[in-house]
Amino acid sequence: MPVLNAHQSFVLIVDMQTGLLPAIADHQALVERAGKLAQAARLLGVPVLATEHWAGKIGPTDPALLPHIDKVLHKTHFDATRETDFLPALPVGRTRVLLLGTESHVCVLQTGLGLMERGYEPVLVGDCVGSRHPQSRQAAWDRWAMHGLERVSAEMAMFEWLETPANPAFKQVLALIK
Repeated sequence: MPVLNAHQSFVLIVDMQTGLLPAIADHQALVERAGKLAQAARLLGVPVLATEHWAGKIGPTDPALLPHIDKVLHKTHFDATRETDFLPALPVGRTRVLLLGTESHVCVLQTGLGLMERGYEPVLVGDCVGSRHPQSRQAAWDRWAMHGLERVSAEMAMFEWLETPANPAFKQVLALIK
């Protein structure tokens, strides 16, 4: 697959909700990394969407992430693509979907596979996904690879979107990385 391009990408933050995050391994660092990627995306014109699964029961998206999100989509299926209003809400002309969030082996994986079935190119941001147990996250990574799907790190995505240190947002994005 080609290098990520800011004009073809969007970020989908899956279910990083206040009622679920405390159960996720190393959740504070996960939220911090996801927040930095979302900030970089916004600086580079990459849309950032989020899903909330049963928000009435699991709570809203973590407040640290909300300032960097363009739109929150609500869902009741583990696979967000099964919601009737999900696909029409995605940015037009952007097919590379960078997925991050929780839980890696449930909603993130199922949504990624659903996006692949619908012609999108899902890209798992490996250091921005979490599960309650590290072995569940590893199982999601393994299954992702079994389907031939791409996995990157947040820093890889940021530098690929930047393309060059001449990018006007370079110093701002670099500050997020350091």
